Amino acid sequence: MNFEELNLAPAILKAVLEEGYVTPTAIQAQAIPAVLAGQDLLGGAQTGTGKTAAFVLPILHKLIAAPAPRNKFGGLGIRVLILTPTRELAAQIEESVQTYGKYVEVSSTVVFGGVGMNPQISRVKKGVDILVATPGRLLDLLQQGVLDLGQVQILVLDEADRMLDMGFIHDVKKVLVVVPKDKQSLLFSATFSDEIRELAATLLKNPQSIQVTPRNTTVQRITQLIHPVGRGKKKALLAHIIQEHNWSQVLVFTRTKFGANNVAEFLTKNGIHAMALHGNKSQAARTQALAGFKSGDIRALVATDIAARGIDIDDLPHVVNYEIPNVCEDYVHRIGRTGRAGADGTAVNLVCLDEEGFMQDIERFTKQDIPVQVVEGFMPEPGEKAEPIAMGRQTIWGGAGKPPSRDVMQAAARNAPRISST
Repeated sequence: MNFEELNLAPAILKAVLEEGYVTPTAIQAQAIPAVLAGQDLLGGAQTGTGKTAAFVLPILHKLIAAPAPRNKFGGLGIRVLILTPTRELAAQIEESVQTYGKYVEVSSTVVFGGVGMNPQISRVKKGVDILVATPGRLLDLLQQGVLDLGQVQILVLDEADRMLDMGFIHDVKKVLVVVPKDKQSLLFSATFSDEIRELAATLLKNPQSIQVTPRNTTVQRITQLIHPVGRGKKKALLAHIIQEHNWSQVLVFTRTKFGANNVAEFLTKNGIHAMALHGNKSQAARTQALAGFKSGDIRALVATDIAARGIDIDDLPHVVNYEIPNVCEDYVHRIGRTGRAGADGTAVNLVCLDEEGFMQDIERFTKQDIPVQVVEGFMPEPGEKAEPIAMGRQTIWGGAGKPPSRDVMQAAARNAPRISST
């Protein structure tokens, strides 16, 4: 199948072909006809599957075929509302709307927190066809009485699982109360917890269900590797790998904001231009870091899970898990930043003794044995044992073996076994 067979308006097709796309991805081939037909949609799709175009293209087509309503302020009525969990993803979706809609008369804007509200207020009162928003800022505008969602015809909830993880699901439910009941709804999620399924059941009417990747599995084309490492040698090993392989673009994941700052500072001091990306950064700093990384000015972007969600970079070759996540789904999302749209990618895991249990869980979850490669000079010191990991106010056990109780945690840490590298 090619894009010409999807019956999109010629002006939209022209923009798609100019971007170099000829053959739709699996989710595009299934979702576009369903959305054009007016069906509600439940889409199971991880990042890198072409999900954004799967809903943006048919939405643009539907908008140009119908007259635009007016809002209560006398401006253009918002016909499409797209909710996303992060500022970066919201900005990227709106950029896709602009790209694919450049030959059609459809207006759009994006609203999120971290920037001034006044320009956003004037824009939404004047009205747009498509509004892309994060839940928090959208609720702020609603509560101020400057936003009219009474004309919404299509609602998109993108990355619903991450909205749940970030605590936005209650905000989303508040938004659902003020949009018309008679609308087309599209919900996309990489994973489906009971709460997401419950939300889908209340929102969607006889939806078409599309699952384009096996549930909770990693992308097999990504080359994955484990480097065992001493607890105090991680930063040095990371710098060594980047320099040794002359990597020009690498996304590095840390567990905390402090860790992201610390690693980025170390890399920069060692001749690798790096920047941190996390929620404590201003929106201007986050935008600057992402732009520098995309352009190649910044070699290493060091990010937390939430900040990195929605980063969409073509041909990102390398992802490094500087710290191994204790949630297996987060591992899938992290390494899904690379190997996108058919490209090859490499995911490297720096695993200290404290995290061997997390890595074993990930291998069971993804049903694979990840190869282990020792880098001489960076292994744990003789006698080094697993220790508990501080996660904010709580302590978690990531060593190999059964997690001990709080009372015996320190004793168990001194005797935890190691993963064999064979």
